[in-house]
Amino acid sequence: MGNLPARTCPGHLPPCSHTGHLPACTHMDHIPAPLEAPLTRSVEMAGMTSRLSQIPCVFAKACFFTLVVAGLSGCSSMVYAPKAAVRTGTVRSSTVKQMEALNVDRAAPILIRIYKEERTLEIWKQDRSGKFALLNSYPICKFSGNLGPKLMQGDHQAPEGFYDITPDQMNPNSSEYLAFNTGFPNAFDRSLGRTGSFLMVHGGCRSVGCYAMTDYAMEEIYGLVDDAFKGGQEKVQLQAYPFRMTAQNLTGHAGDPNLPFWKMLKAGSDAFLATERPPRVAVCDRRYVFNPAVEGDFDPSAPCPIGIDSTPIAGALPPSREISASASGVPPNTRTTAYRTADPIAQKIQESLRGIY
Repeated sequence: MGNLPARTCPGHLPPCSHTGHLPACTHMDHIPAPLEAPLTRSVEMAGMTSRLSQIPCVFAKACFFTLVVAGLSGCSSMVYAPKAAVRTGTVRSSTVKQMEALNVDRAAPILIRIYKEERTLEIWKQDRSGKFALLNSYPICKFSGNLGPKLMQGDHQAPEGFYDITPDQMNPNSSEYLAFNTGFPNAFDRSLGRTGSFLMVHGGCRSVGCYAMTDYAMEEIYGLVDDAFKGGQEKVQLQAYPFRMTAQNLTGHAGDPNLPFWKMLKAGSDAFLATERPPRVAVCDRRYVFNPAVEGDFDPSAPCPIGIDSTPIAGALPPSREISASASGVPPNTRTTAYRTADPIAQKIQESLRGIY
């Protein structure tokens, strides 16, 4: 009898289908009995070829499954790469030497001051006498918006005012290298109906309502804040200003509708410079009160208790309430209208953003 043709596996098997079934490697229907023995070897060889052909498919499936799991768990595309260590910032040796020169302990409390117009972030640190000394200045790489406070979500303004940073506001895993939340909106902002969220100081040198630093600068700033928390500081005060709060700078912005608000901030800046210590900050009657003479928790929207304003400090300006009213020339009961959310600036921003946010 002549040899019957046998349909065997081709040299290159098609890839695994979504069913997971391997293609049939032989087709030998109705083979006469005398040929069964000689063809057994061929069948065995074909079966071996089929089993070998499964290896790439199984391996590919295993790789795909592993990558899916890795992706869901937030790992990198390198399946066996070790997980990146959490960044905590690094204080450079030159800064540690500067602390020694200033009689400052490395774990001592700090204060942060920001000036938009000068594009500067300052770190002040408490020396062993209890006063705060300027430790270092860092250039702000970028901030969005213009001079003036943040009024509402989506206006792309970086905040101005007095804020507290606590340990739970630190983000060592930020997509912008390192970051901490400024604490906006604070009690003062909320009393005026200001809105916004996730206003940060971070690396990455790009900003939408934040203060963006270079990664190199943010590495040390974050490290200094982290050291202070490890040393026992419960919250770090952040003072964000439109510019250095000098009389000359305020005069240069005399026509700005934010002037009453800025004069109020200047009262806090003056209190710090006069005492060389961060001022205690309270909010009542929709205004900041610095180093209040009356203790207690105050309703930010309710009238301030009688006698809350601190005793005037030598070299500092009068309390912020009188400053705002006298400088703007408006009655006391309307002194805050220049920085309420119902003011012309807020209305203009809201109209321009309508339909976008």
